[in-house]
Amino acid sequence: MPEYLSTAPVKGTRDFLPAEMSVRMQVFGHLYDVLERYGYLRYDGPVLEQAEVYERKSGQEIADQQLYTLTTRGGERLALRPEMTPSVARMIAGHAKSLSFPVRWYSHPNCHRYERPQRGRVREHWQINADIFGSESANCEIEMFELIHDLMGAVGATTDTFAVRVNDRNLLSSALTDVAGISPDHLPQVFALVDRWEKTSAEEHAASAAEIGLSDKQYEKLAETLSAGPALLDELPAEVKAESNLVKVLSSSAASLVRYEPLIVRGLAYYTSTVFEVFDTSPQNRRALFGGGRYSNLASMFTKEQISGIGFGMGDVTLMDFLDTHGLTPQPRSEVDVTVIPVTEDLADPARDVATALRKAGLRTSTPLELRKLGKELTRADKAGAVAVVIVGEEDWAAGRVTVRSLATREQQQVALADVPETVRAMVSPA
Repeated sequence: MPEYLSTAPVKGTRDFLPAEMSVRMQVFGHLYDVLERYGYLRYDGPVLEQAEVYERKSGQEIADQQLYTLTTRGGERLALRPEMTPSVARMIAGHAKSLSFPVRWYSHPNCHRYERPQRGRVREHWQINADIFGSESANCEIEMFELIHDLMGAVGATTDTFAVRVNDRNLLSSALTDVAGISPDHLPQVFALVDRWEKTSAEEHAASAAEIGLSDKQYEKLAETLSAGPALLDELPAEVKAESNLVKVLSSSAASLVRYEPLIVRGLAYYTSTVFEVFDTSPQNRRALFGGGRYSNLASMFTKEQISGIGFGMGDVTLMDFLDTHGLTPQPRSEVDVTVIPVTEDLADPARDVATALRKAGLRTSTPLELRKLGKELTRADKAGAVAVVIVGEEDWAAGRVTVRSLATREQQQVALADVPETVRAMVSPA
């Protein structure tokens, strides 16, 4: 007996059969439409990058634990991209002289991370990235938050189903040093502790704080500071707040779009000020859906020019979980709108002529590849989701007409060839 290979996809990756692909394309199509209405231009880049790009800028967790690397025969160390931001920073830096800043770009790459597969995490995912490069203005933050709300609205979400939680790393640094009394030397470790604060218990917080070298009093003050919410802003120095784009957002009409939250820090190392995460508010799926932030010097790996950026990455796994949780997942589209069926093999060419006219009219149209009895073809068209069938018979064709049957009502009518597209369109999209 032959030894067959497994039909399962590689662990942590997924197959998308046509029905699921239909759902994904509908969802992504809504998101593309919103992005392009905001003026974002689509780009793409290679799935392989220099491993050093991520080792220098993406943070220790990605570089040391999640990066898929390979060495070429020439000794070059490459990596499968775990995220798109370093790649787009490379592209922006490489073409900076020909760009008219600020620029708005978006992409939808597949990314690879060595994760432990679980709900919300796989090893290969698709992620919509949206970024603005070349502006330090707080208007960039405001646009990001407006864009997020419109993207979520485009897939059916209402404002009670998600929350945009925001922070500023500079505000957090000030809160930790000026309010909680933590030494600047401890900030990187405390930032890491804050990043996992909501995922671990109070006992684990205290143990981690002790390992960092914080006293019990400092830990208590840290916990108090992180739970202060918007009131924490009143305790921060005026000069720190004056430099914060987030404070400007919170003083604008866009304040209603976000919620200031001292616990938001984001794990990626390249964020320098504003950071944000979008959370699902459902008790069944209370988790971060996606996030992003501002990076002031990511392009410095590639150029001496200072090119500021802000953006986010929306992963497909958590987005689809969100839609399922809230009953917003669309139904797969049917295979076709209409099927053209020749009664005999001799009428295959006329049937293809009718099908061509229907396709030119914008209708998704199929014809049988292997002709079977009419009853079986009607059943097949019904299963494919066709709204109508066009039956090409010998006497009808000789008289310059065909039979158009509604699969919903089972009613049929003889229609002149020139009127077939309009008749079928009325069945597919009734007034």
